[in-house]
Parts: sequence; structure tokens; C-alpha cells
Amino acid sequence: MPECSYCGEAFSSAEAYHDHLRSAHATELGPIDRRRVGLTGNESTATDVAPYALVIVIIAVAGVVGYVMFFAGGGDIQPTNLGGAHYHGPITAEIGGEQLDFSQPRFQNQDSAFHFEGGDGSQWHGHANQITLKYAMGTLNISVTEASVTYDGTTYAQANGDTVRVQVNGESVNPAEYLLKEGDRITIVARSG
Repeated sequence: MPECSYCGEAFSSAEAYHDHLRSAHATELGPIDRRRVGLTGNESTATDVAPYALVIVIIAVAGVVGYVMFFAGGGDIQPTNLGGAHYHGPITAEIGGEQLDFSQPRFQNQDSAFHFEGGDGSQWHGHANQITLKYAMGTLNISVTEASVTYDGTTYAQANGDTVRVQVNGESVNPAEYLLKEGDRITIVARSG
């Protein structure tokens, strides 16, 4: 009299035992028992699909996280090797018709990686590697993109018909990607209309 090794139930014949395995334990059977009871391995069960579904969910979540980190603004490049570099460059910024005076105390020594110092507003100082223009201007509470500048709560955007220029050495750059280097001449212009 066969006994089920999965649940302990006893059967009067091998055929009854195999019927029981197929109907009650199909998802638990190993490869040998599957062949023994006539399951070819092509039958799809919920537990057969579960690992694949889990992998698909993990890949989808990783894709969303990757997109957010690197394309939607979450993947900003951060300065490295703080204190291991020292370079400078000139800057001019005209925002809303006002020429910013970076020699003012509110712009001096605001960040360890990028700042103005000694009351001099004509030369910025970089004290780290991988300082993006976006990071540098952010330390001054100026938000810059390729097509917009936000300062003191006002946003100037090309999409609104405003004049917006964010340049390094006379060339337009993507502030989130452009890494500052010795002698870079930063020019920012943002005004209505």
C-alpha cells in the first residue's frame, strides 16, 4: 500500500497514489516524481511562474530607480576629493537686470568645495574634483539648467520667452554635467523677455 511522502496519506494502488500526486502535489513534485506521474515538465504552475515574475518585478524596480537617479535629477554628480584640488576662474552673472556682486558676504565661503573668498567676487575657487556648474551655482542659491535660471524665488526660462544663457568659456553647457576646471570663465545671463 503506497503512502504519500508529501502528506502521509495511504493509497490502495500505485495508480491512485499517482493520481493523488498529480492533483494534490503537482507544484511540489521534483523532476523524478513529475516523470513518474506523467507530468512532462511543460505544465505551468503558480510556483513555476513565481520566480520569473519576481525577477521581472526586480528588473522593473531597478529600471525605475536607475531612471530617477540618472535622468530625472537624482543622479547629480557630487564633488570628490574635498581639499585635494585648488583651481580658479572668473565669473559674471546678470540676473533680472542685476549684476551680481559675489564679493558680498552672502556669497563668500558658503561651501567647502566651491566658493568665493577674501571679499573677492571676481574669481571663484574650486577645492574638490568633479564640481559641476549646477553644484557650484547651487551653493550660491542659484539654480541653473540649460534653459532656466532660478534666483531669489524668480525663475527665468527660455520656454517662457525669457533670455537665458548659461555658458563656460563662451559655450553653452549642460550645468548638471559640465565639470569646472582651472580658468573656466562662467557667464550667466537671465532676464525677462
